[in-house]
Amino acid sequence: MAEAEPPRFLTVAEVAELARVSRMTVYRMVHAGELPAIRVGKSYRVPQAAVQELLSDGLGAWEGTGTGR
Repeated sequence: MAEAEPPRFLTVAEVAELARVSRMTVYRMVHAGELPAIRVGKSYRVPQAAVQELLSDGLGAWEGTGTGR
């Protein structure tokens, strides 16, 4: 029986870099409940799967615009 990999977590700075937004934007999304996160001491960690889902959902809406690119 194969073991499932444990979930990976990203720092706010890593999420901001991947999404190409500021760290403050990521903090706002966490506090607004738009992005799940856990608090570790004084910092937050965001599940990598949640970031991938957020980015892919955004691309899904964008791909339907028919920009021809």
